[in-house]
Amino acid sequence: MYYEECKAVSNMMTRLYNTRLTTTSGGNISLRLNEELFCISPSGLDKSCLNPEDIAIVTLDGKNLTPDLPLSIESEMHRKLLISRSDINAVVHAHPCWSTLFSTFENFRINTALVAESYFLIGEPVIIPYRRMGTEELADVVCESLKKNNVGILANHGIITLGKTLVKAFDLIEVLENSSKMTLATELLSSKVKSHSLDQQQKQELLDMKNGKK
Repeated sequence: MYYEECKAVSNMMTRLYNTRLTTTSGGNISLRLNEELFCISPSGLDKSCLNPEDIAIVTLDGKNLTPDLPLSIESEMHRKLLISRSDINAVVHAHPCWSTLFSTFENFRINTALVAESYFLIGEPVIIPYRRMGTEELADVVCESLKKNNVGILANHGIITLGKTLVKAFDLIEVLENSSKMTLATELLSSKVKSHSLDQQQKQELLDMKNGKK
């Protein structure tokens, strides 16, 4: 039961690893199955080669229906997000190198406005205050921070993205990582070349387009 959905999660985790957006032990992915259940990648297994049978099934009340599989340390964060955001079905959390680096900076943000596609998809990512990984406190602050945004940068931790589908959530984390690389590149080259970001009017036009106003 739910084999195809579990296969989709395991395949997406392999894709996340193969594109170097997470490490062997890091990251977790969840997918809503119905109004009562979701599935999530497990803890303690090699993230590069998960199988559908490795994906845990959990009730939205928090009961693990696959007790032979250890739940991800961040399962509570995923569970609360799926409850609080009925408009999304997938959650991807990982530690991509360059965008996670920005989670350590105090006054240097990822510039998503260098390219129209990234600003259209991401807008301005939310900076989520630090809480220790795997805690109720982290789950709560993530839910509070992502009430109206699908991309969060967890301070000194990693990245989290939400989507209606696994592909859409994955796309956001991939685009954010590319934006972080471009931001660093423009900073390194700033003494030699001049770059320009979208201006406020251009950004507003993209937001209007995204919201169906144009």
